[in-house]
Amino acid sequence: MATTEVILREKITGLGAEADVVKVKAGFARNFLIPQGKALEATKGNLRTLESLHAKRAQRETEELAEAQELAGKISRVKPKFTLETGQGGKAFGSITSMDIQKELESKGIIIDRTAIKLSKPLKRSGKSDVEIKIHSEVTTTLTVTVETEEGASGSGESDS
Repeated sequence: MATTEVILREKITGLGAEADVVKVKAGFARNFLIPQGKALEATKGNLRTLESLHAKRAQRETEELAEAQELAGKISRVKPKFTLETGQGGKAFGSITSMDIQKELESKGIIIDRTAIKLSKPLKRSGKSDVEIKIHSEVTTTLTVTVETEEGASGSGESDS
């Protein structure tokens, strides 16, 4: 297969970030990257323009890091509480998963990807648990989740609503 080198002008997932010189298939470069303005041919003249792309990349990465650190501060201040129903033997029904944690954070105005929540297994026990959240490649924060139990599966049919 024929390949060619191109200079990326913007971040492309799975390929690279701006100012990266990457090898791609000639058809991909000719039919998509270059016409869409996402890349330049890696000619001697274009390689000289790399400095401006490096500056743009550095600025974007700095902004992303600052946003991630701000988000980490917001997350560390949140103390979500969850309630699990328990049966007669104290056995919990259900568990707290990363989706539950994500929904709770969204209700507080914090939008993160569910895959950023590093929960090794669902929470099934009452008490406090520390959950690691990886927001950025350089920013990780810890969220303290409180799980309380509620005796409620006895069949009485009453609710606290």
